[in-house]
Amino acid sequence: MSAVAKLLAQKQQLLDRLASDPGPNERQEIETLLTKIETALTWLESNDPVEEGREL
Repeated sequence: MSAVAKLLAQKQQLLDRLASDPGPNERQEIETLLTKIETALTWLESNDPVEEGREL
């Protein structure tokens, strides 16, 4: 499983937890983790060696 796939799976798990109406502390923790995952996904996408219109 690629890094992107793992991050997307973690993101989905966190979104499922968020939908279960967690308490305020858990909600804050989930939102922090989601922000970190989004940052990692953005970084990975921006460093992808195969961009649109370009080949290796």
